[in-house]
Amino acid sequence: MSTARIFRPAKDPTQSGLARTKLWTLEFEQTSPRETEPLMGWTSSSDMLQQVRLEFDTKDEAIAYATREGIAYRVEEPQEALRRGLSYSDNFKYNRTAPWTH
Repeated sequence: MSTARIFRPAKDPTQSGLARTKLWTLEFEQTSPRETEPLMGWTSSSDMLQQVRLEFDTKDEAIAYATREGIAYRVEEPQEALRRGLSYSDNFKYNRTAPWTH
C-alpha cells in the first residue's frame, strides 16, 4: 500500500474566502506513473488510490484513521500567511501613511 499525505490545504489565491482550508485532508501518493492512452490521448493510471481523498475536522482524527487502517502516513504542517491583505477602503483613509499617487 502506498504512503498517505495528511495536510491542510492552502487558501486559493484567486479567492478571498477561506472555504475548505480548515479541514485536514488525507490523500495517497502516486505509486504508478500516468500514461497517455494512444487512441484518444486521455491521461490515465492504473493506481485507483489516487482518486481517494478523505477530509477530517482535525489532524488527530486523520492520524487516528491512518493508524487504525494500517496506512503509512506523513504529516505536512501548514505554513501560516506572512501578510494579511488590506481592504479596498484602506486606500481612501485620511491617516494614510503613503501618499496618493494618481
